[in-house]
Amino acid sequence: MTSGPASREKDRIRTLCSGRPTGQRVRLGVYDLMTGTFATSRTFYYREALDADALQESLVRTLADHPLLTGRLRRDADGGLSVLCDDAGAVFRVSRSDRAMPDYGPELSAKKDLRHYLHSVNAFRVVDHDTPLLTVQVTHMRGGGSVLGVSINHSIVDGGGFVDFLLRWSRIHRGLEPGAPAPHDRTPLEEMAAGTRAAAEDPQYTLVSGRRKFGFLWRVNAGARRVPTLTTRFSSEEVLALRETAAAGLAGEGIEVSSGDALTAQVWRVLAALRDRPPESTERLGLVVGLRGALKEQYPEGFWGNAVSNITATLPTRVLREEPAERAVAAVREALNRVTPERIREETAYLEAQRRAGRVRRVLSRMSLDSFEDTVGMNNVSRLPVYQVEFGSGRPFWFEYPSIPIPWNVLVTPTPQDDYSRDVHVSLPLAAADVLRTPEWHRRLHALAPSH
Repeated sequence: MTSGPASREKDRIRTLCSGRPTGQRVRLGVYDLMTGTFATSRTFYYREALDADALQESLVRTLADHPLLTGRLRRDADGGLSVLCDDAGAVFRVSRSDRAMPDYGPELSAKKDLRHYLHSVNAFRVVDHDTPLLTVQVTHMRGGGSVLGVSINHSIVDGGGFVDFLLRWSRIHRGLEPGAPAPHDRTPLEEMAAGTRAAAEDPQYTLVSGRRKFGFLWRVNAGARRVPTLTTRFSSEEVLALRETAAAGLAGEGIEVSSGDALTAQVWRVLAALRDRPPESTERLGLVVGLRGALKEQYPEGFWGNAVSNITATLPTRVLREEPAERAVAAVREALNRVTPERIREETAYLEAQRRAGRVRRVLSRMSLDSFEDTVGMNNVSRLPVYQVEFGSGRPFWFEYPSIPIPWNVLVTPTPQDDYSRDVHVSLPLAAADVLRTPEWHRRLHALAPSH
C-alpha cells in the first residue's frame, strides 16, 4: 500500500502526499475569500464496513490531480490568499467506535456526534502554518458499518466542488474512468471583470468596520448553542404538489416554476409567519446561487473552487402571510433570473477592488449580516448527488453536515431515495425552533402533504 513519499504514521493517523509537488502558488479568487478559512465538512454513513486500507491507497491516487488539497494556505501582500502546492500532505485517520451504528436520519440527527467522526484542525492556525487543507477520517462502528468524515478548507472549494472530488475519488476507488482532472485556475473570472468599473456599493456585499465584523462574529459564536437545526422531510408527492399549485396560480404569466422555487417559497412563507414581524415590514430571502451555469463561458467545465454567491428576493410581510403562495414563488424566480453574467461581472469587479485596496477581509455578505433582523438564508443543494458517494460497500444511508450557527438559515438536501423528496434543515433561534416543532406549525409547513 502506497501512502506517498512523505507519509508518516502516528496514533493511526497518516499524512498522505501525492508525490507530485508542483511548487505552484495558486492565487485564490474573490469568491474563495468570502468563505473565510474554516473547514467545511461532510459525514457519510454506511451500513457495511469501508475498507480503510484501500480507501487510503485510492485517495493518494486521487490527490495527484488535486494539488491544492495537499498544499498550504499563504497570505498575499494585498490581504488575499494563495495555496502553495508543495505537497505537504493531507491527513488520513482510522478510528474505531465502541458504539453500534445509530439509525441516523431526519428523526435522529448526527450533529451531536460529528466531533467523533471528523478529524479537526486548529481553525485559527491555518494561514501561513503547516495545517492541512484536507482531513479524512474513517470510523468503524461496533458490530459493523463505517462513517466517512471529510473536511476541506472552505477557501479552496464550494459544496459542488467538494462532492465532485468525492465522486472522483469513489470512481478511482472502484476502478472506473474518473474523467479529466478538475481545473482550478481562477484567472478567467478575474479577466472577465477586468474591464468593468467597480461601483462604490454592492447590493449583496458590503464593507464593514473591523469593529462591526468582530461584533457580528461574536454574536454568531455566542449564540451558536441556542440555534438548533430541525430536519423535516418533504415527500416527492408534496414537492410536486407545491410546484403544480404554484404553476396553476401563475398560468399565463410566462413564469417557469421549478420544484425548488415552490419549496423555497413555502418555507419562506412559514418562517416569515413564525418571525411575526409587523405587516408593513419587508421580508428578505437571501438565496445562495451557483455561478457556473451563468458563467459557463468563463468557468471551464468541472471548475474546482468557489463559484457561489447570493441574490435577494423581497416581499412585504403582509404579502407573504396573506396572499397566495404564487406571489412568493414569483419573487423567488425573479431574484434567480437576476443572476446574469453582467450582474456577476459587476459584483466581481466590486470584490476585486476591495482586494486591491487591501480591504477584502472586511467584506461581508449582507445576507449573513441581516440574518438577525429580517433575512432568511436559503441554500438549496438538492441536486448534489451526495448519496452516490459509494466506495464498493454500498451507498450511504445518510449524510450529515455541521450545524449552521447563523439563525434563520435553511439548507435543502436530497434524500437517499434520489427522487423529488427533499430534506429541509432549518436553523432557528431556540424559541422559534420550539414553536416550529409543535403540531400546528408542522401542519402549516407541510400544508400540501398527502396526509393533510
